[in-house]
Amino acid sequence: MSSKPHAAILCSPGLGHLIPVLELAKRLVTHRNLTVTIFAIPSPTSKAESELLKAATTPKFCDIVELPPPDISGFVGPDAAVVTLLAVMMREVRPAFRSAILGMKPPLRPTVLIVDLFSTESLSIGDELGIPKYVFIACNAWFLALTLYVRVLDKEVEGEYVDQTEPLRIPGCKPVRPEDVVDPMLDRTDQQYLEYVRIGSNFPKSDGILINTWEDLQHETLDAFREERLLGGVAKVPVYPIGPLTRPVQSGGSAGPKEEGLFNWLDKQPSESVIFVSLGSGGTVSFEQMTEMAWGLELSQQRFIWVVRPPSDSADASFFTSGDGDNDASTYLPKGFLTRTRDIGLVVPLWVPQVDILSHPSIGGFWSHCGWNSTIESITNGVPMIVWPLYAEQRLNATLLTEELGVAVRSKVLPLKKVVGREEIEGMVRKIMVDRDGQAIRGRVKELKLSAAKALSVAGSSYNALSQISGGNQSKC
Repeated sequence: MSSKPHAAILCSPGLGHLIPVLELAKRLVTHRNLTVTIFAIPSPTSKAESELLKAATTPKFCDIVELPPPDISGFVGPDAAVVTLLAVMMREVRPAFRSAILGMKPPLRPTVLIVDLFSTESLSIGDELGIPKYVFIACNAWFLALTLYVRVLDKEVEGEYVDQTEPLRIPGCKPVRPEDVVDPMLDRTDQQYLEYVRIGSNFPKSDGILINTWEDLQHETLDAFREERLLGGVAKVPVYPIGPLTRPVQSGGSAGPKEEGLFNWLDKQPSESVIFVSLGSGGTVSFEQMTEMAWGLELSQQRFIWVVRPPSDSADASFFTSGDGDNDASTYLPKGFLTRTRDIGLVVPLWVPQVDILSHPSIGGFWSHCGWNSTIESITNGVPMIVWPLYAEQRLNATLLTEELGVAVRSKVLPLKKVVGREEIEGMVRKIMVDRDGQAIRGRVKELKLSAAKALSVAGSSYNALSQISGGNQSKC
C-alpha cells in the first residue's frame, strides 16, 4: 500500500513568516494532494500567532507541530537585531527539529522538506533522509536576487553599503540604491549581516527555491535566474514563482463585536471611498510621527480606518508581540482628533482582519508598511498604496511598488530618516484616493489584480510552477 507524499515545512516565528507558510501548506494539500506537517516555533508573547496556529487546525488541513523555543540567551546580546534573533533561534532549534523528523516512522516520515528563509541550516536534514529539499521565500524576486548576490557584493564592495555613491549592481536586475538595502546590510560589523550572507550562501544547497511572487509581476528578474550568465550561475538551482499566496477572506462566523461594528460601518460608505491605514503586525512609529499622521488624515478629508499601536522609537517594536498592547488610543493621538473625525473615520487598536477589509468594496487605498504579505494582499484586491517602509526589506519593496510596478506613492524622504509632515501626508492620501494624477496608479493595480488571478488559475504560471516541485518518493508500507 502507498501513502501520499508528505511535506515537512519548518517555519520561523513572526506573523509575516507564518501566514504565507500556512497558505503554501493549503496549496500543497489542495493542488498537489500532499500531506503537510508544519513545524513552528511560535512566539510565546504573540497572541495573534497563537490564534493563527489554532485556526489552522479548525478545520484541519495540515498537522502543526510546535517546537519548544530554544534558549538563545547565551548566543545573543540584549540589543540583538530581529534578524540575528531569528537566525540564531532557528540554528539552535535544529536538533529538536531533526529529532521530531527522525521520530516519524515510515510511512509517516516526510518525503520532501521545505524550510523558510531563516531555517536554511536545516537543509542538511533533507540530505540525511535522502529527500528533495526546498527553500521557501515569502518575499519578492528582487529581494531574493539581493540575498543570493550579497556574498558576491561582500567580496567586491569596500566599506559600508549605505556609504556607496553608486547603486549596487545585480546581474539582470534593477540596481539597488544604497539607501534601499535590507536591514542586515546597514552595518557590516553587526552579527545580522554575517547571518544574512550565510543565509544567501545556503540557498544553492537546496533543490530549488519557491518564491511568493508571479511571472507577470517580476518577469525580468525571474528571467535573470534562468540565465547562467546572469543570476542562474549564482543561484545554481531552479526558482519557482508560485504566488501570490495570500490569506483568504473569512466568510463570517468568527467575527466579534468589534469586527461586526467595523464592517457595518464599511457597508455604509461609498465605493472605494475609505483609506485603510495599517503598518503591519510588527510596525510602530514615534509619537511625533503619529501626530503628523493623524493631522494628515484629518486634513485630507477622506474616510479612513486606522489600526493604531502605542508609539515607539523602534520601528519593529511589535515584531514578537503582535496583537498585544495598550488599547486606549486617546492617550497618544492628538487632543480632540477622535471627536473631530468620528463621522468620517474609525480608529481601531492593534489588530483587524486585514484581508477582509482590503477586499471590501468601500476600500479605495491602503497606507501600508509594505511588508510583502500586505503588498500582495493589496494588489490581489486591486487597492493602490501609500508605502511607508519601516524595517527588514520594506525599503526595497517600496521602490519596487512605486518605481517599477507603479501601484503606490511614497514620501519624499524615508519616514525613518525624518518625520513626514501633515501636508505631505494629506497630499499622498488625496493622490491615491481622489486626485486626477492618481488615476494611472488606480488603473495599474487593477490590471495586476487580474494578472495575479490568472497566474493561480489552472494552467496559469504559478499553478504550473507548483506542479514542477517534487513531492519526493511515496512511502511504502
